[in-house]
Amino acid sequence: MSRWVVAGVVALVVLGGAGWWLWGRPAAAPETVVEVSASACGHGWSPSPAGPQTLLLRNTGAVIAEAEVVDPATGAVFGEVEGLGAGATRALDVTLDAGDYALRCLPDDADAVTGPVVHLTGGTARRAPAVIPVTYADLIAPAKAYHDATTAGLDTLTAQTDALATAVGTGNRDAARAAWLAAHLTYERLGAAYGAFGDADSAINGTADGLPGGIADPGFTGFHRLEYGLWHDEPAAALTAVARQLDDAVHRLRESFPDTQIDQHDLGLRAHEIMENALQSELTGHTDYGSGTGLATTLANLDGTVAVLDVLRPLLSTRMPALSDVDAQIARVRTVLHTGQRRDGSWVPVAQLTTAQRERVNGAVAELTEQLAPIAAITAPRRTS
Repeated sequence: MSRWVVAGVVALVVLGGAGWWLWGRPAAAPETVVEVSASACGHGWSPSPAGPQTLLLRNTGAVIAEAEVVDPATGAVFGEVEGLGAGATRALDVTLDAGDYALRCLPDDADAVTGPVVHLTGGTARRAPAVIPVTYADLIAPAKAYHDATTAGLDTLTAQTDALATAVGTGNRDAARAAWLAAHLTYERLGAAYGAFGDADSAINGTADGLPGGIADPGFTGFHRLEYGLWHDEPAAALTAVARQLDDAVHRLRESFPDTQIDQHDLGLRAHEIMENALQSELTGHTDYGSGTGLATTLANLDGTVAVLDVLRPLLSTRMPALSDVDAQIARVRTVLHTGQRRDGSWVPVAQLTTAQRERVNGAVAELTEQLAPIAAITAPRRTS
């Protein structure tokens, strides 16, 4: 699995009542301006009918600030704009039911300030809660639990790469291929930890993409280099060093990982990105160097996604009404992926799937990826003071 590059979020809107997630847009036309500052937070926002709202948020302070539309009684967030520079104006589109709201301003290096209460009338009374902010403190326990689970996974992985190196050294290609798949799937289940693995991820699971020599480049190492050799009948003698190099890299990672922290932002992001990466890489055959095990890898990625959800579930259960739909879609994806497994346990390569099979697999994974997308915003740690 490739590592991800995550762009910084500039303006993200959360519509709690409707359960939608939209991007803020640059302001276009002069309208009523709502101030964002420590001294005048929320000034300019007047009561109006419930329904779609466009708030022109202008940072009248001297520092970068965030602004959130909140329930003044609970602090639950309905919409937000991040990274609003001093003097900048940005439109926040948000749909609000009838009820009380306020703007919360969070200037850099200053306490949060909540503006005056604005009462919206007409339309539908509030039907669903907005998202109660997740704090850094809330994420300590999930991050620790995932760190512990990753450590246990690395313990399993080191034993498996030991066995893989031994199998390659004996020249038993069938045994080596089986050992390779077992170890590779274990690594692929550690989906949310790649950001913490650093350069070790490239050494262990990198591809030949971007390397001057391609598959012959000395920098092409790890699982995929070994995969290429095992399924392209390279001599066992030539692959022994590759397997040992992989085993050494895994052991070094296991030794260093206890001192590594899981970034609290990564957990929510990875819940979505793991499956997005599987859709783009595994289910296109891009990372298949001969084994034809893209479906098995996608299933391992699904297990990795479930591991992330398991540690986040205490936070999500009260913040994400659609969580049961996500669980149901995970079960569906698991069933669809297993249709590509033969009776002897081997897997149909992605390239050999029928059009109907490919459409079912891609459709199921794409739908799950979409359902997982809000988790990143729901679990993004927010300041509340």
